[in-house]
Amino acid sequence: MSETRDPRPRRRRLLRAVVGLLVLLAVIGYFAVQRDSNGGGGAPFCVASADPVGEEETSESYEMSPEQAANAATIAAVGVAKGLPDRAVTIALATAMQESALRNLDHGDRDSLGLFQQRPSMGWGTPAQITDPVYSAGIFYDHLVDVPGYSRLPLTVAAQKVQRSGFPQAYAKHEPDAIVLTAAFAGGGSVNCGGPAPSGPGDPERVRADLIRIFGKDGMHTMPPQGGRAGRNAGGGQVVPEPEVTLVEKGGGGEAATRRSRAMAHWAVAHSKEMGISRVSYGRHGWIAGKDRGRWQDKSGARTKDGAKDPHTAEPGEVRIFMAR
Repeated sequence: MSETRDPRPRRRRLLRAVVGLLVLLAVIGYFAVQRDSNGGGGAPFCVASADPVGEEETSESYEMSPEQAANAATIAAVGVAKGLPDRAVTIALATAMQESALRNLDHGDRDSLGLFQQRPSMGWGTPAQITDPVYSAGIFYDHLVDVPGYSRLPLTVAAQKVQRSGFPQAYAKHEPDAIVLTAAFAGGGSVNCGGPAPSGPGDPERVRADLIRIFGKDGMHTMPPQGGRAGRNAGGGQVVPEPEVTLVEKGGGGEAATRRSRAMAHWAVAHSKEMGISRVSYGRHGWIAGKDRGRWQDKSGARTKDGAKDPHTAEPGEVRIFMAR
């Protein structure tokens, strides 16, 4: 006589599976809405793309945390400030992606530290120097340019000649993403960072000091909150702009100056959460923390409520970085 099985346990398993799937879809939908919300109130995130500023992402992109974006921006900016080609920036970024996942680590194998896991005992510098992203990126580039023909070597070979890693082939898997990051931070691409606006005031002198360390102080100055380009609101009252750091490229423009300006603008966006930066203006585009899904917007025709020119817009060849108040 055959045994008849009770179908209820199977139905319960199926029901649990359906409920679990629905819960998963709800969670995914919640975070998608949070990220896509116009107010930018979701979890902070940054997306690097090879697509130009102000355009929708149609090419490959790379998503990262604000911490990773800030470190990638610094690595790229140091390379740009040194006048190095994109290939050098790609090698540096791929190396840091493998060594630290673009995090400034206070630990590692033996006495390895920082973005590149450099070792004080091997002459890379003091622990304080190595855990300074500007210093660690700079000394990596200094060693890289001493490698004959580094820009023509496979990335794994060039990186290994600097790092002396026990796993040299591991750098290869990061090359495609490092190329995207290079285009975003040092080339013609873009970096969009979403999330809430800064909750506290920013310090323009700190931003200025950090940028001077990377790029030098030519053309850079700080405008006080009450200075410069204030407009009028709809009621006729004075609109006081945020404290800002303005960077004006000298030398009549050119590709080198444009590359520096782009690197500065994207450095500011990537450091916005950490440094209390509320908005960045570059060329005809503007980025505002907590708005527009973290994307750059065309601000060339932006006006105040009474029709005056928006006091936050930038002139050609100018990067303006505004602090939260």
